[in-house]
Amino acid sequence: MTANLEPNVKAKITTWLDGDYDIDTKQSIQQLIDEGNDTELTDAFYKDLEFGTGGLRGLIGIGSNRMNRYTVGTATQGLANYLNKAFPGEEVKVAIAYDSRIKSDEFAKIIADIFSANGISVYLFEALRPTPELSFAIRLLGCKSGVVVTASHNPKEYNGYKAYWDDGSQVVAPHDTNIIGEVNAIQSIDDVKFDGDASKITKIGVEVDEKYMDHILSLSISKDALARQKDLKIVYTPLHGTGVTLVPALLAKMGFEAVTVIEEQAEPKGNGQFPTVVYPNPEEAEAMSKAVEKAKEIDADLVLGTDPDADRVGIAVKNHHGEIQLLNGNQTASVLIYYLLNAWKDAGKLTGTQFVCKTIVTTDLIDKMAEAYDVKCYNTLTGFKYIAQVIREKEGQEQFIGGGEESYGYLIGDAVRDKDAIASCAMIAELTAYAKDKGLSLFDMLMEIYKQFGFYYEGLISLTKKGKTGADEIQQMMADFRANPPKTIAGSPVIRMDDYKALTTVDFTSGTSHSIPSGEMGIESSNVLQFFTEDGTKFTCRPSGTEPKIKFYVGVRAALEKNEDFDNVYASLQQKVKAIGEELNLK
Repeated sequence: MTANLEPNVKAKITTWLDGDYDIDTKQSIQQLIDEGNDTELTDAFYKDLEFGTGGLRGLIGIGSNRMNRYTVGTATQGLANYLNKAFPGEEVKVAIAYDSRIKSDEFAKIIADIFSANGISVYLFEALRPTPELSFAIRLLGCKSGVVVTASHNPKEYNGYKAYWDDGSQVVAPHDTNIIGEVNAIQSIDDVKFDGDASKITKIGVEVDEKYMDHILSLSISKDALARQKDLKIVYTPLHGTGVTLVPALLAKMGFEAVTVIEEQAEPKGNGQFPTVVYPNPEEAEAMSKAVEKAKEIDADLVLGTDPDADRVGIAVKNHHGEIQLLNGNQTASVLIYYLLNAWKDAGKLTGTQFVCKTIVTTDLIDKMAEAYDVKCYNTLTGFKYIAQVIREKEGQEQFIGGGEESYGYLIGDAVRDKDAIASCAMIAELTAYAKDKGLSLFDMLMEIYKQFGFYYEGLISLTKKGKTGADEIQQMMADFRANPPKTIAGSPVIRMDDYKALTTVDFTSGTSHSIPSGEMGIESSNVLQFFTEDGTKFTCRPSGTEPKIKFYVGVRAALEKNEDFDNVYASLQQKVKAIGEELNLK
């Protein structure tokens, strides 16, 4: 090994070369050493994969900072150790699901073997299934935990590992840090029990599918409108992912008779290569392009696209010009929440104890709407596990209606405790049918919301910074914003800064500060900064917990008096966001 490698990197490489690792892994490491590929060796070994907002996630490959048999195995052994300590004398059961990515099925089998070798009963889905169904299955089957193997919408080179707790939500404090403690306590790969006990592994499948779909069908609000609009034209793409296992069948159960599935993206083919898209991410226009083209061809009312593990959904609808237009996550969340609030009000179910929930980087339009309906709106850190935490803490006291986040994840009802693209597809299709039944498009509904509550627009500037060098650069950018907060943004004075790392709010107008309460309602110390201006602009800086990125969220707003003004107001808000990015040198 060269002298350029840091001591901790050398130590980890030596451990892998000398330890009980397979010969192919050792040969791959040695090849990198022989090539003098210090950059790849450093990135692969400079740290261990950690649980972030989405669990364990990384590039597939060799090394402690990669997704492979050994990092997955160590994480699972740590989780198994923690489960056996957390539930002494109890039967511990876990559920495991996986998506269509490279090695997902292989990793799921390894995870099942390790759990079973530790005396834990395992329910393993017989084939790929959506992440939200895993959350549902945990509660249905009385499991203490669960794991889904997925990297969500990341590029094909990635895979991941999401750990869940007994209420079906992703693990939160103190369990997340306790699990990491158990993982870190594993001193040798020899401590991982890879030899499974087949008698403790049960395959599950269609029986859970049926119960899950029955639950989603029970959430339906406008059954009469569905019956009248059964010929609503819907185009759906699963982007080579797990959504194909349930979405078409669910839409059929709802009575929709004109659903077109993009067949070339309907099979999780290509061994996790996602051959027809650059990124399998419904946030990307390119990923949705085939479905949008089909919608134009057949004059469809709605386009739905889910990511590989089917927890996120992107949509497109006819706009006021009759063109198919993609909606962003904030717009979709807004029409969903608006529809639910109206339905609950019309049914006389709003009693003052209901709430909706969103993340701090999601549109404040939802806060505004909730206030108008006398419904609480709780704001959490980014990561749907925090929304699930609020649902858990309010259970039996307040009733959850729905929630969401700007990154295309939404939840209706509380039987699932993670973002649920399957249920969201159903509800979005229903609200589109409801609107059409009243002579409106879903886009018409969105414009009505803007006229009533204000035109809120949110832009995202995302910078990719790969490897250790990139991670250091991201940390420096955050340090610079803390040390030198902007005085103005787009000409408007900055009046407040919320620092979620220090859990402190600073009021620049009065020169005072106070603590942000932590320990409940989805708030804990996190490396996030938010700035608020006099004119209502909100600017947020947040390093991603799952990708090598730093994200800047810019929220602006204006009045919309009439539909004819939409294009001009929209263009002016977009230009304002662009100007803010240039002003703050976000590059």
